[in-house]
Amino acid sequence: MTVLDVIPADERRKARRAAMPDWTPPMLATLTDERFSDPGWIYERKFDGIRCLAFARRGRISLLTRNRLSANERFSGVVEALAGQHPPAFIVDGEVVAFRGRESSFSLLQRRENVRIVFQVFDVLYADRWDVTRVGLLHRKALLRELLDFEGALRLTAHRAGAGERYANEACEKGWEGIIAKDAASAYELGRSNRWLKFKCVLEQEFVIGGYTEPQGSRSGLGALLVGYYRGRELVYAGKVGTGFDDQTLADLSGRLTARERATSPFREDEGLPRKGVNWVKPTLVGQVGFAEWTGDGRLRHSRFLGLRSDKAAKDVVREMPS
Repeated sequence: MTVLDVIPADERRKARRAAMPDWTPPMLATLTDERFSDPGWIYERKFDGIRCLAFARRGRISLLTRNRLSANERFSGVVEALAGQHPPAFIVDGEVVAFRGRESSFSLLQRRENVRIVFQVFDVLYADRWDVTRVGLLHRKALLRELLDFEGALRLTAHRAGAGERYANEACEKGWEGIIAKDAASAYELGRSNRWLKFKCVLEQEFVIGGYTEPQGSRSGLGALLVGYYRGRELVYAGKVGTGFDDQTLADLSGRLTARERATSPFREDEGLPRKGVNWVKPTLVGQVGFAEWTGDGRLRHSRFLGLRSDKAAKDVVREMPS
């Protein structure tokens, strides 16, 4: 008997005996404008949290973000839940998410008061002594259900088969960020893939903070953030973000930005770049921003700040474009 017995024989042959790695890049979904229903695809809720891979060796847990930073201290409850599992070694993929009742958002995860932190697990890469990344997705999910006990801070991410358009409409009506469509037979690929697709209800992505304006009126700390994204080696200006801050966020951001001030703009030359009342900063901080749309000249419209991200390097931030 092995952990792979829940997988059909033809799929078991795709698993490989291997030493457990210390790290592997996560599979990433590609944004698309097209919504579709396909019996060969499954559909999951897109959670607005922090993507993590959990590496377990005989109760020793490494919870790592997608840029390989440890999240063990920050999400100790998740680590404890993973450490109590029975398999001697495993790697699972999921999203650390904050809930207040049924409400979930990235900004809740930043505040963390009166919220429930859970690890929404949706995939398995390694089980006992077996690399299962070549096994089809639905069979990996069957293995995942048997591998872990989903209670406390661990949650198994539910999925639907076939009805992608209907599920996307339901997600948007409920105010979710969107859903992820996944090829049910797909292997686990390292990096960005078109076998996983994002159907988004709202526009939201990471941006690099390159400067800030002086506060006006009664506001303290800062007025608006100046944000952008990388195109090759150039930081492209995407606009101002002037809402979404509470007093605590303003104070925290002001301290972080003051420590990173520099004399010159980090952005490439742009006619629309503000010049008066601006403080430039080293482009090392990454913020999550929600917005209504991109304007014709490449600016964010009706943007709002959702929180800082520590799980993505500034140099990896690019403009998300539908496939």
